[in-house]
Amino acid sequence: MSKPSIRDITLGQLLDESIAAHPDNDAVVYVDRGFRLTYREFGELVDRLAKGLMALGVQRGEKIALWATNVPYWVALQFATARIGAVLLTVNTSYKREELRYLLTQSEAENIFVIDGFRDTDYVSTLYELIPEFKSAERGRMRNEAFPHMKRAFFLGQEKHRGMYSLPEVLSMAAVVTDADYAARQASLTPDDVVNMQYTSGTTGFPKGVMLTHKSIGNNGFWIGENQGFSHVDRVCLPVPLFHCFGCVLGVLACVSHAATMVFTEVYKPLDVMAAVDQEKCTALYGVPTMFIAILEHKLFDRFDYSSLRTGIMAGSPCPVHTMKQVMDKMNMTEITICYGLTESSPVMTQTRIDDDLQRKTETVGRAMPEVEVKVVNPDTGEDSAPGEQGEICCRGYLVMRGYYNNPEATARAIDADGWLHSGDLGVMDEHGYLSITGRLKDMIIRGGENIYPREIEEFLYHLDGVQDVQVAGVPSRKYGEEVGAFVRLKANVDLEPEDVRDYCRGKIAWHKIPKYVHFMDEFPMTASGKIQKYKLRELAAELFPEAMG
Repeated sequence: MSKPSIRDITLGQLLDESIAAHPDNDAVVYVDRGFRLTYREFGELVDRLAKGLMALGVQRGEKIALWATNVPYWVALQFATARIGAVLLTVNTSYKREELRYLLTQSEAENIFVIDGFRDTDYVSTLYELIPEFKSAERGRMRNEAFPHMKRAFFLGQEKHRGMYSLPEVLSMAAVVTDADYAARQASLTPDDVVNMQYTSGTTGFPKGVMLTHKSIGNNGFWIGENQGFSHVDRVCLPVPLFHCFGCVLGVLACVSHAATMVFTEVYKPLDVMAAVDQEKCTALYGVPTMFIAILEHKLFDRFDYSSLRTGIMAGSPCPVHTMKQVMDKMNMTEITICYGLTESSPVMTQTRIDDDLQRKTETVGRAMPEVEVKVVNPDTGEDSAPGEQGEICCRGYLVMRGYYNNPEATARAIDADGWLHSGDLGVMDEHGYLSITGRLKDMIIRGGENIYPREIEEFLYHLDGVQDVQVAGVPSRKYGEEVGAFVRLKANVDLEPEDVRDYCRGKIAWHKIPKYVHFMDEFPMTASGKIQKYKLRELAAELFPEAMG
């Protein structure tokens, strides 16, 4: 029987289908705290939470900001907001006060859920600093001139905080809403309603709120799961952040659309991930390359059983070839897939398939998702690039965002008159439709008129003994415009000098690609979702090597 292509369906209807088909299948599992819900139990929790929010006055179209790590009620809130037509506004867990101020102001958010905090940031105190009226005003009647839209604050836990509704209070309010009113609210929704807003990482300029619909992320999640061969027997370990599309679409919606089990860790810790895979017999594992590297190199790696693993996703940044081989050989993930896309494309536009060969899994990011058009165009002329010819990657279809919230100018720059979303990424597509990423338009190094693509040099340097990870970025140069800079993370107990790196390159790659500047570092600057911030490496390069401008 052929699979449906693109369906007009809401996230609530998607969940209903899985509950009906596999009510007793595990839906949500947290190994470290014995938290486990079947699909039936999960649906009941979602309904109580949704009714509670309705009872407290949350209207269709209101934004509900969620500032939390992968705590047990995160996913329930994702579906509860969807059930009542609210818009889930996911907040980066690494944000500080001013970043939160910007997001709440620009998004015109009416509600916010918080947890205690994360790392060195106290979320509750930060919210009180921004909006002190929460402490004194009657709950639900807060007024603040700087945040005129804000109405309610919630604490995603048992504790009570002044001016905030606790989770038990929200759940207890569910009794106030009748089944008829709840059903009527759900019946008023359409698949084309905005259900999710995510703010792009802001690696260039201010973050922009990407508006995504039930239809766009629901269908994208389904096909992401299909391309991994998911069914209700799969158990998927998800240590990636839920505030990012990697977690809440590639993870949650791929699983829920197939009634698969979601095995979460609250934050990423290699030991917790290895234990979860072993204890729950996970069949799939998600992560960015740095996560997989940390697991493979962990001193306790051999203590755990990975034989249940089959597939999963590696995404977020380019995967070193040797890392992919190790994941397939040592972790049994022979059917692992690679995804590529943007938050603005819901997010996946291309994915490798489980039966693709090693070359395609390591040298490409797959081919277009079903019902999606992907092309490569000349960034100067806009004309389609021929197979093998580099250009900017664009996509079109159901997956393209509704737009950036309250930012029509930026929306018009991103989506052209013919509906094509321009990624800002450079790539090459072969004659079979497989896409390879060569860099970003702004990542490309131009040395004396020569175009140099960082990915090519990175892949070469991964083969140098002692190198754990490497990123290549441009160093501002008065003479050439830019020089090549290599930022290197070494394996434990390895000692290399910059000249060792250059010696390795000589005679093997073109002289103008050999890094003139080499810097060793312990960690790369990264977004909370695991993307390496190349622009920060370029800024660092200007500080480290001022002689280049001499």
